[in-house]
Amino acid sequence: MTVRTLLTAVVATALLAACATHEVDYQGEGAGVVGAGAPVHAVLETPSVGTAGEDAADDPAVWASATPVNVKGARVGGWVAGTDKKAGLYIYGLDGAILQFLPEGLLNNVDVVEGLSLGGRPQVLLGASDRTPGKTGIALYAFDPAGTGDNGVRLWGNIATDVVEPYGFCFARRGAEVHAILVGHEGELRQFVLTVGSDGQPSARLVRRAEVGSISEGCAADEATDALYIAEENVGVWRYGLDPASGAARTLVQAIAPGVLVADAEGLTILADGAARYLIGSSQGDSTFPVWRIDGAAPEYKGRFVVTDGNGVDGITGTDGLDALGGRVSDRFPEGVVVIQDDVNDVGTQNFKYVDWREIRTALGL
Repeated sequence: MTVRTLLTAVVATALLAACATHEVDYQGEGAGVVGAGAPVHAVLETPSVGTAGEDAADDPAVWASATPVNVKGARVGGWVAGTDKKAGLYIYGLDGAILQFLPEGLLNNVDVVEGLSLGGRPQVLLGASDRTPGKTGIALYAFDPAGTGDNGVRLWGNIATDVVEPYGFCFARRGAEVHAILVGHEGELRQFVLTVGSDGQPSARLVRRAEVGSISEGCAADEATDALYIAEENVGVWRYGLDPASGAARTLVQAIAPGVLVADAEGLTILADGAARYLIGSSQGDSTFPVWRIDGAAPEYKGRFVVTDGNGVDGITGTDGLDALGGRVSDRFPEGVVVIQDDVNDVGTQNFKYVDWREIRTALGL
C-alpha cells in the first residue's frame, strides 16, 4: 500500500467514525475503568432482578408519602419502581424489599408523578417507555395512596406513538397539566399532555415533536426552571425549554469530554435540596456521576462522585438509569436519596442501590 493510499484510508475511517450515529455500547462485566470522582457508598440494595445473565435492570423512580400507604398488604412510607427491561416492573420498599412485580413486558425507563384523579380519587401515576411488540409507546400505571386490601400498582392504559423503539421517559408538571415526555432510540422527542378520558382511560394530546439527532435516552424535567434535560448518548447533555412551544431550541449543557462525561451519557435525574436544585447524570463509560447546580442563570458543574464498596454493599458500575428525591424520604433518608442501577452486581444479576444524599452533598462540598 502506498503512503497516499494509506492516508486516504485513515482519513476515510476517521470521517466514517465522526459521522456515525450508532450507540457506543458499554461493554459491562468490568470492561470499563472507573473514573475519578468523590467516593461515596450505597447504604442498601434491592435483590437482583429476575432476568438472569442479561442486561436487564434499567431505570428506577422514587416516590415517598407523608403518611403510610398500603402496597399488597405492606404498610410503607413510599416505594421505588424499577424496570427489568426484559420482563416488567418491580415495586420495592424504601428498604429495598420487593413489594410487587408486574410482568408487563419490555419496559425501559420509568418515572412517577402526581396530579390526576381516577373516579374522584387522587392517584400516583407511573409511566414507562414500552418496547413490547404490538404496544410500543408509553405504558401507564396507577397507584391509589388511600387504597386498602390488595392495593398495589395497576395497569391504567397505554399511549401509542410513532416512535419505533421507545427509550427514555419522564413526566413533568406544567401548572395543572401532567406532561409525558418520550425519547426514542434514534433521538425522537415527543411530548404529550395527559388527561383522563370520559371512559376513565388515559388520553394523550401531542404538543411537541422534535428530533434530538442521534441515540438518546436520559430525560429529566425541572418544572421550577421550566427546563427539560435530554442525554444524547454520544454527544452530551442538552437543555430544552419545558414549554412545548419552544420546539427544538436547545443549549448544550455538557459535551462528551474525558474526566466529566464519558459516553454513553445515560440516565438523568433532578434533586431539590431546599432552594438548591441539582441535575445528576450517569457517565456510563467510566461509571461516574456528574452533578450540576441548575437553579441559577445557567447550569453550573459541581463535580463527580463514584459509588465504591462500603456498608456491606458493592460499588456501582455502568449505570443505565437513576432517580433522586430530595427532602425527607424516610428515617433512613431524612434529607434525600439517590437510587441507581448497577450493571455488575457482586451477587446475582443486576439490581438497584440506594445512596444517602447527605453523603453525596458532603463529598462534593455542596
